[in-house]
Amino acid sequence: MTKPTMTKPIAKDTGLTPDDFPIEADKDKLRTHKGDPVASAESEEIADQIAERLNEHAHREEQDRWSA
Repeated sequence: MTKPTMTKPIAKDTGLTPDDFPIEADKDKLRTHKGDPVASAESEEIADQIAERLNEHAHREEQDRWSA
């Protein structure tokens, strides 16, 4: 299996905030739940993997904030 890769971010502000989640894969594009573009991936499969990993990471960070 190849390592997922992503092109440069599209948005001017390259940092994601908690309000941007969940991230959704739209073909080979990654978008916030509001539809704002975040990045492009090499394929739909990679976009799906990246979105899943970003959402899992954001979920863990949110849980850590509440447990602290």
